[in-house]
Amino acid sequence: MKNESLGIVETQYFHLQEDLQLESGKKLSSVTLAYETYGNLNTDRSNAILVCHALSGDAHAAGWHAGDTKPGWWDTMIGPGKALDTDRYFVICSNVLGGCKGSTGPSSINPATDKPYSIDFPVITIGDMVKAQKALTDHFCIKKLFAVIGGSMGGVQVLQWTVSYPDSVSKAIAIATTSHSSPQQIAFNEVGRIAIISDPNWSEGNYYSQSPPVHGLALARMIGHITYLSDDSMQHKFGRRLQGKNKYDFDLAFDFEVESYLHHQGQSFTKRFDANTYLYITKALDYFDLTRNGSLREGLKDVQAKFLIIGVSSDWLYPPYQSREIVAALSANDKEAIYREIESNYGHDAFLLETGQLNYLLTNFLSHVTVADIMKKDIVSIREGISIEETARVMCREEITHLPVVSQNGELAGIITSWDISKAVALKYTSPEHIMTREVITASPEETIENAAKKMQKMNISALPVVDGNRKILGIIGSDEINRLIGGYI
Repeated sequence: MKNESLGIVETQYFHLQEDLQLESGKKLSSVTLAYETYGNLNTDRSNAILVCHALSGDAHAAGWHAGDTKPGWWDTMIGPGKALDTDRYFVICSNVLGGCKGSTGPSSINPATDKPYSIDFPVITIGDMVKAQKALTDHFCIKKLFAVIGGSMGGVQVLQWTVSYPDSVSKAIAIATTSHSSPQQIAFNEVGRIAIISDPNWSEGNYYSQSPPVHGLALARMIGHITYLSDDSMQHKFGRRLQGKNKYDFDLAFDFEVESYLHHQGQSFTKRFDANTYLYITKALDYFDLTRNGSLREGLKDVQAKFLIIGVSSDWLYPPYQSREIVAALSANDKEAIYREIESNYGHDAFLLETGQLNYLLTNFLSHVTVADIMKKDIVSIREGISIEETARVMCREEITHLPVVSQNGELAGIITSWDISKAVALKYTSPEHIMTREVITASPEETIENAAKKMQKMNISALPVVDGNRKILGIIGSDEINRLIGGYI
C-alpha cells in the first residue's frame, strides 16, 4: 500500500564504547545517541539512508509514539510509497550530539560529577555531531550510506558528512542550507543566545534543579522563528489582523495575530527544548565553515558523493544564492551536482512544508541509480593462460560464480562461470581458453540499472562486467544487487 503510516515506533539508544575526541581537543565520555530506524537493512547493508534534523528537531522523524497527537517531524516524507520508501530503504535518524532529546548534551549527567553538565559541557562542532553519527552507522556495520539527507542544520550535517567521510556517502541531499555560516546567520544566533543568558533564571546554566530560563528561551525562539518565515507567508497567514478584538487597545499588550502567534511559538518551545542546548547548537552552527584557505572549491575537492542541492525561493535565512555557491564549487571540481529550487512563499520552513515538491525531487534523485552506484568494485579476475584447476580454486576460494578474464594489458578478454568449469571437467579441458565466453555482454558505469537489467534478462545471464571506454574492467554487477533496488527484471 502506498503512502501508509509507519504506525507506532520507538526511540532507541546507542552508547559509544570509547571516548569521543572533539575538534576542540577535549574528549567526551559515555556518549549516548538517541535514534530511530524505519524499514529493514538489506543483506549487504547498501540501502541505508541517514536523515539529519534541523536545530530544534530530534530522532523522531516519522511514525507515531504511543499517546502522540501528531507524527514525527518528517512523516510526510518517510514511509511506504513516500520519497524515503521504507519498503526499499533503511532510514536512520538520530538526535544530534549536544541535543536534549535523548542524546548526550548539556542537560545530561556528567559521569565525573553525577550532576548535569550544564556549561561544563564541552563546546561542540557540526563535525563532532557527524563523528558521533558515523559511530552509529558503524554500529550497524554500514560501510557506505546510500544517501544522507537533511534541511537547514540537517543540510549542514549532510555537507559535513561528504567532507569528513567521502568514502561513506553515495548520494547527498542538502536542502535550504549553506556551506558556511554568514555574518547575518551568526548575528541572529548571537541575539538568541543573549536573550537566554540575560534571563535571571539562567543562573550561569545551572538551572536544572530550579526554574529554567523560559522567558529567555522563548524570546530566542521568537527571534529564530521570524527568520524561518517570509514576508509573503506572514502577510498571507496574518496580515494586519487583530487577535480577538475589533480595534486597538492603545496599550503595550499585543494587538495583532502575528504577535500572539510568536508568543505561542516561544512558549510551546520552552516545554520541549533545553536552553543550554540552544546555546551549544547555535554555537556549533556559527563555527561551521567548509571553505579551506578561503576557497569553497578547495574545501569540497575530495568529496565523492552525487549531490542534489535544493534552495527555497523565499528563504532569507539560507538564501538560494548560498545553495548555488555550493553547486558552483562542486561543478568546478567536476563533481556530480544538481541544483533545484523550490518555488514557495513559506520561507525557510518550506523544507518541512513543501512536501509535494520535495517528494517529487527526492524520489527522482534517489531512484536515478546508475550501474556505478551498486556495482561491486572489489572484484577478482584472472589473467589469460591460467589453468582450469587454478581457475576453479579461485572461484571456490572467493565463493563467486562469475570470473572475468583479463588480457596482459588489462582489457576484458572474456568471462568464466561455474557452469563453464563443470563443462571443462566433464570434457577434460585443461585451459580456460576452450570454455570461456569471449563475446562478453558488458555494462558501462553511467548506464542505468534498468538498462543493465534488461540486458541480463534478454541474454538470460545473471551478471555483467562493468568496463570503461578502453574495456578495462571496473567492477561487476549481478541480478541480486539489481533486484534489491528495482525488482521484476530478472
